[in-house]
Amino acid sequence: MQPLAFITGASSGIGQALAWRYHQAGWRLALVARRSEQMADWARSQGIPAQRWRVYGADVANVDSIIAAGTACLGAQGVPDVVIANAGISVGVDTAVRGDLELLARTFATNNVGLAATFHPFIAPMRQRGSGTLVGIASVAGIRGLPGHAAYCASKAGVISQCESLRGELRGSGVKMVTIAPGYVDTPLTRQNRYGMPFLMTAEAFAGQAFRTIAAGRSYRVIPWQMGVVAKLLRLLPDALFDRALAGRPRKHRQGEGL
Repeated sequence: MQPLAFITGASSGIGQALAWRYHQAGWRLALVARRSEQMADWARSQGIPAQRWRVYGADVANVDSIIAAGTACLGAQGVPDVVIANAGISVGVDTAVRGDLELLARTFATNNVGLAATFHPFIAPMRQRGSGTLVGIASVAGIRGLPGHAAYCASKAGVISQCESLRGELRGSGVKMVTIAPGYVDTPLTRQNRYGMPFLMTAEAFAGQAFRTIAAGRSYRVIPWQMGVVAKLLRLLPDALFDRALAGRPRKHRQGEGL
């Protein structure tokens, strides 16, 4: 039987590009999105045979919802070979604004708790089978904190640590843990950014590199590699120089803020 990829946040951007790349490679698809009808319309419009895909409507910020989607996948399609926790949100926050604290909580619920809940239904059956790959989509934004971007940076730093912890827990089980940290990828979300995005790549180019990284079972990779170099340099930069370099940098839009 053709291998199966379970992908959250598959209705647009990176998730949709990954879904298409796995389809091109002959995989079956388990596609998770809040907009399930839109997801199904996309699969049909691409001419993907009906027996090769199934859509599960879920909100990853709701633990019961995403676990139910995973459980439904196990019953309908079997144990996936790859599970990609891609769904995430990114919005600017200002800690001085009371309402933004709810945005911060929602970001963590989606990007961190949602990631753990996405993996949860599959860990035991993958261990029992002795194979499988879990993939966490992090970000280079998780390397250092950017002004006005505290929620996203903190959540993606959390994703990197979560996946590293899980990698140790899965050691010797036959189940691999892969962490991918994208740089700037051209998606509907990043097109709203009002600051420079070096080494910007298309979602399709990212998906191709991510597909190969996952197949190789690499534990951690920044895509593209140039952003990996930038991330390492930023990590080494003394705080005083880092703060000076970011002084006056445009911040990410807050929710409801004019674009």
